[in-house]
Amino acid sequence: MKNALVILWISAAVLLGQSAPAPPKMSYYGLEPVNRELPRWLSFSGEYRARVEGFSNGGFRDGNDDAYLLSRFRVNMRIQPASWAKFFFQGQDARVYWKSQTPKAPPFQDSMDLRQAWVEFGDAEKKSFALRVGRQELVYGEQRLVGHVSWLNTARSFDAALAQFHHGNIRVDAFAAAVVSVRDGEFNRRADGNNFHGLYGKIDKVVPKGLLEPYLFWRVAPSVRAESGTFGKLNFFTPGFRFVGALPRGFDYSVEMAFQRGDFAVDRVSAWAGHWRVGRVFPNLRFTPRLIGEYQYASGDDNSRDGVRGTFDQLYPTPHDKIGLADQVGWRNVSAVRLGVEMKLTKKLLLTPNYHNIWLASRFDALYNVAGVAVARSVSGAAGRHVGQEADLQLAYPLAKSIHLSGGYAYLFSGRFLKTTTPGKNYSLPYLQVVYSF
Repeated sequence: MKNALVILWISAAVLLGQSAPAPPKMSYYGLEPVNRELPRWLSFSGEYRARVEGFSNGGFRDGNDDAYLLSRFRVNMRIQPASWAKFFFQGQDARVYWKSQTPKAPPFQDSMDLRQAWVEFGDAEKKSFALRVGRQELVYGEQRLVGHVSWLNTARSFDAALAQFHHGNIRVDAFAAAVVSVRDGEFNRRADGNNFHGLYGKIDKVVPKGLLEPYLFWRVAPSVRAESGTFGKLNFFTPGFRFVGALPRGFDYSVEMAFQRGDFAVDRVSAWAGHWRVGRVFPNLRFTPRLIGEYQYASGDDNSRDGVRGTFDQLYPTPHDKIGLADQVGWRNVSAVRLGVEMKLTKKLLLTPNYHNIWLASRFDALYNVAGVAVARSVSGAAGRHVGQEADLQLAYPLAKSIHLSGGYAYLFSGRFLKTTTPGKNYSLPYLQVVYSF
C-alpha cells in the first residue's frame, strides 16, 4: 500500500509538472515537418519514454521498498545515400529520479551516450546479402537468449559485425560481437575478450504457416572460476532451435529448445533449456480472448563439486516478463508454468492477466534473477524446490499513433524455498509507462 501511494504521488507530479523532468518539446506530428525539408537521404526520429515504477519487499525483506521515475530520451539519425548503403546513429540519455537505493547508476542511469552507430552495405530484405558493422542491437526470436533488453532504462547493444544472407524462404545471420558495458559518466565500451558469436537461421513454410529458426551461439571469455576455485577460459556452444506457427481452429504454438556444451575453466558444461507454449483465440466470444498455456525449463546443477556445470546460461536475453512480470526469476535452474489470457476490452485496450507457478529445477542449485545472478541457495537442498506463485495484470492502450500507454501490477507469493532461504516476504511491483515516438 505504501508503494502504491508513492507511485500515485509521482504520477500526479509528472502530470502536474511538479519537479518532474519534462519530455522534449516536440510537435504532435513529431519530426515529420523537419524531415520533409531535408534531403531524401537524411532523416531524424526519436523516442521519449517515462516509466514510474516501484517495489515492495525487495530481496523478500520486509520494508525494503522503493519508488522512482525512469526517463529515457533517444534521438536517431539515418543517412542513406544509396539503396545499398545506410548509416545509422542513436544517442540515448537515460536518467532516474527519486530513487533511494543505488541511485544514478546503470541499469537505471546512463547520461547521454552513443548507443548505436553502424554502417550497412547491401539489403537482405530486397537482395540476397547485407553487411552491418558497428554498435548495434542483436535481436533473435522471442529474445530468450539474445535481445536488446529495452525494458531496462539503459538497454543493451553490441559492437558487432553482422552478415545477413537471404535466398527464397531461407535466411541466415552470422555475427561476431562483444556486449557493450554501460558506465554512467563514461563512454560505453565493450569488454575485451568477452566475445559472443553466432549463426541464426530462418526457414519459412517448413510446414504450412510454420517458421523454423535453427541457431548456434558461441560464447568465450578469458577468465572464469571453476567449482574447484581454479581460473581458466570460458568456451562453450549453444545449439538450438525455435519452431512457431499457427494451427486450424484458432490454435498457435511455439517451441524452443537449447543445449550447452563446452568448457568453464576446468569444468565441463552440460546444460539445456526448453520453452513450450500453446494458445487459442476465440474470435466469436466477447473481448476476443486468447488463452495461453506455457511451460519452461532450464537445467540446474545437482552437484557443485563434480566438475560439471549443469546450470543453463541464459546468454544475453531480454528477460522481462518471461517468467513473471515481477522479473525476480531468470531462465536458469527453473521449472515454471504459466496460464494467461489476452482480452481486447475495446478495439485498442488490451488486458492481460497471468498466473505463474515456479519451482527450482534442482533443489541443490540457486534461484537466479533475470540478470542471471544468484538470489538465494540451499546447499543441502532442505529448502525444497517451490519458489512461489505470481499473479500479474497488464493494460496497454495506444492513445495515438505516436503515443502508447501501459501499466501493470505483479505480486509474487513466496513459496517454501524463499521462506526458508530468505525472510520470505511477498514481493510486489506496480508500474505506469508512456512512450512518445517522433
